Amino acid sequence: MKFELGTLAVPRLGVAAFRRRIVFHGVFLLLLLATLALALSLLIEEKQRSYQRYEQGFRQSLAEIVTQLRHPAGQLALLNPGRDQAPGQALAPLLLPFSAIDFDEQYKAQRAVEMSGCALQYPDGASLCVAVGSNAYAGGFIYLVGSLDSGPLVGRQRGGLDLSAVHRARVSLRLRGRDDIWIAPFEAMAAGSGEAQRGRLTGFTETGPQLQRQARPQRDFRAWLWREGPCVDPTSTAPDCPRRAFYSIRLPVEAFRQALFQRPQPAWPPADLDRIEVRLQLLAPGDGPALFDSATPGATPPLSLARIGAALQPGETLSIVKLAATPQTIATRSGPEPQASASAWLSRLVRQLPVPTQDMNLQARDQILTPAGRYEVRLSGDLTSLDRGLAARAARLSWLVGAMLAAIAAAWLIIELGLIRRIAVLTKRAAAVSYNMQDPQIDQRIGDLDVSDLRGPDELGILAGSLAELLQRVKDGLRREQLRAEREREMWHAVGHEIMSPLQSLMVLHGSTDDASHRYVQRMQQAVRVLYGTASPGEALASATLELVSLDLDEFLSHVAANAGFAAIENVRYTPLGAPFQVRADEYSLEDAVTHVLGNADRYRPPGTPITLTLSAEADDSAVLHIHNQGPQIAQDMLEKIFEYGVSDLEPESPGQRRGQGLFVAKTYLAKMDGQIRACNVADGVVFELRLRRMQA
Repeated sequence: MKFELGTLAVPRLGVAAFRRRIVFHGVFLLLLLATLALALSLLIEEKQRSYQRYEQGFRQSLAEIVTQLRHPAGQLALLNPGRDQAPGQALAPLLLPFSAIDFDEQYKAQRAVEMSGCALQYPDGASLCVAVGSNAYAGGFIYLVGSLDSGPLVGRQRGGLDLSAVHRARVSLRLRGRDDIWIAPFEAMAAGSGEAQRGRLTGFTETGPQLQRQARPQRDFRAWLWREGPCVDPTSTAPDCPRRAFYSIRLPVEAFRQALFQRPQPAWPPADLDRIEVRLQLLAPGDGPALFDSATPGATPPLSLARIGAALQPGETLSIVKLAATPQTIATRSGPEPQASASAWLSRLVRQLPVPTQDMNLQARDQILTPAGRYEVRLSGDLTSLDRGLAARAARLSWLVGAMLAAIAAAWLIIELGLIRRIAVLTKRAAAVSYNMQDPQIDQRIGDLDVSDLRGPDELGILAGSLAELLQRVKDGLRREQLRAEREREMWHAVGHEIMSPLQSLMVLHGSTDDASHRYVQRMQQAVRVLYGTASPGEALASATLELVSLDLDEFLSHVAANAGFAAIENVRYTPLGAPFQVRADEYSLEDAVTHVLGNADRYRPPGTPITLTLSAEADDSAVLHIHNQGPQIAQDMLEKIFEYGVSDLEPESPGQRRGQGLFVAKTYLAKMDGQIRACNVADGVVFELRLRRMQA
C-alpha cells in the first residue's frame, strides 16, 4: 500500500519507521502527566497534613480554652460575660471567683488580684481591680485593689483637718441614683524596715478640702496603703526615690447589705452590677495633678470572653453555655474566615481531592464549675473550611506548575517543529527513493523527488543537502543509462535486421520439412525475432506469446536427444518409454528451454561423461523431466539465483557478449506453459527438474 506525497508515490511506512517519534511524544506526554501528578500528589499531601494539623489543633484548642477558663482569670471572664472595662470612664465592679478578698493582708489581696486577673493595667504601670465577691453573705462590699509608683508618702497627723497637705484617696460611687463620695487621707503607722511605709486610708464623707472638727471616719470604710521595695529606678540610691505602692480599699455598699434582709433574698450578683460606677483618685499634697486616676484613658482591660478563643482555627466555632433550667448561651466566637480562592475550579478540585478522614464535622465539649454555676464549653469544627484556604495557597503555586507545563509544551513544540517534523518529512522522502527505484517508470518518478527545500546549516539541513546531491547524481546516472540503453536497443535492432535477411535466404534454401536444417533455421529465426525485436531480452521473453498444443513428451525427448549433436552437445542419452506421454506445451519454446539446460549441463560436466534424460509421472498428474549431469555441485545460495537474468559465473568473452541468459529463458518459457524448473544437487553432480502438467487421455 502507498499514499501520495504531492506527485511522488511514497510507501506507507510501518510503526517501526516512527518508533523514535512515538517514543519522543510519549516521553513528553509522560513528563506532562508526571508534572500534573506531582502537583496533585503534593496538593493531596498538603490537604491531608492540613486536616491532621486541624484535628490536632482542634483538640488542643479545646484543652487550652478549658484550661484558661478553669483558671481564676478565666472564671472571672465567665462570671462577667460581655463585660469589658472601658478605660477613660467610671468603672463597674467585676464579680470575682472568690467569696471575698482578704484586703487587710497585702500579699493575700495582691495574690487574689493577680490570680483573678481583674486588674486594669495603665500605661504608667499603675493597676486597679474593682470587684465584688461571689458570696453576698461575705458582706456585700466593693473592693478596690491596685498599685502605682509613688514617692515618700505624707500622712495626716491625728486631729489634722487640712487634707490638702497630705496624700489621700478620693473615691466616688454611683449606685441606683445615689452618689457617695469618700475622701481618705493617709495615716502612717510605725515605719518598717528600710524605707518601707505602711498605713491606713481613713474614710470620711467628703465635705470639702477641710475636715470638720466633729467629723468621724466611716466605720465600714476600710483601706490600707503600703509603700516598700527597691527604687523603681535601679540606678537610684536616694532615700526619697519612687517606690512601688500597693493599696487595698473596701467600700461599704448600703444597698447590698439591706438586700440581705429582704424576703425573698435577691439573686447574687445584683442585676444592675454593670451599671454601678466607681472612680478612684490618689492625690498628692497640694493642688497638683493626681498621682493616679482610674478614668485615665489607655488602660488594658482584664481578660474577657471576647478575648477567649482568639487562637481559633478557620471553621471552628466556640460556644459557652450556662447550664441551668433554661440553658443560656453567654458567648459565641468563630475562627477567622479562610482566604477566598480566586479560582472556582481550583476550589472544586481541592474539594474533590481524596483524603481519608473520620468525620468532616468535629465536635467536642467540656464543663467548668464556678461559684456562679456550671458552664459547658462547646467547640465545633468544619474540615471543609480548610479547602478555601488550601485553594488560595494552591492558586499561588499554580503559577509555578503552569510555568513548568508551559516550558515543557514549548520545548515539545520547538523540538517537534524544528527537528522531529523535518525528520519525518526527510524519512518519507528518503523512503520514496527506495520505492520509486523499483517503479517501471523510474525515469519519470525519480524526477519528482526533491529534498532541496530541507537544506540548512544544522545537522538535518546538511543531511538533506547530501541526499539532494546524491539524488542529483542518481538522476544524472539514470539519464546516462537511459541514453546508453537507447543506443544499445538501436544497435540490437540493427543487428537483428541484418541477421533476419540471411535467415530468410536460409529458409528458402532449406524450406523442405525433410531437411534436418529446416528445424534449426526456424528456431534461429524465432530467437532473433524475440531477442532483437524489442527493447530488451527480458521484456521480449515476458511479452512473448506461446502457442500451446498437445505434445507427446516421450517422442519429443527422443527427437531432442537424437538432434543434440547438431547443437554441439554430444553424448545426450534418453531411453524412450514407448508410450504416448501427452503434455500441453509449445514445441519450439520447450525445445529451446531444454537445449539451454543441456548447454548448461554440457558446460560443467567432465569430458566424456553423458547427460542423462529421464521422464517420469507424478501422482499429481505432472510429467517430470530430469536432466542429470556429472560434475561440480551448485552452491546452496545459488540454486535459486541461477534462474535470474544476467546471473552467471563466466566472464563475457567480449564487451558486447551477454551471459546468464539461458536458464532465465528456460524458466520464463516453462512458466508460460504452466510448468516449473528447479535445480538440486546430487551425490555425483546436478539434476535439473522440469515439471509440466500432463493432459488427460
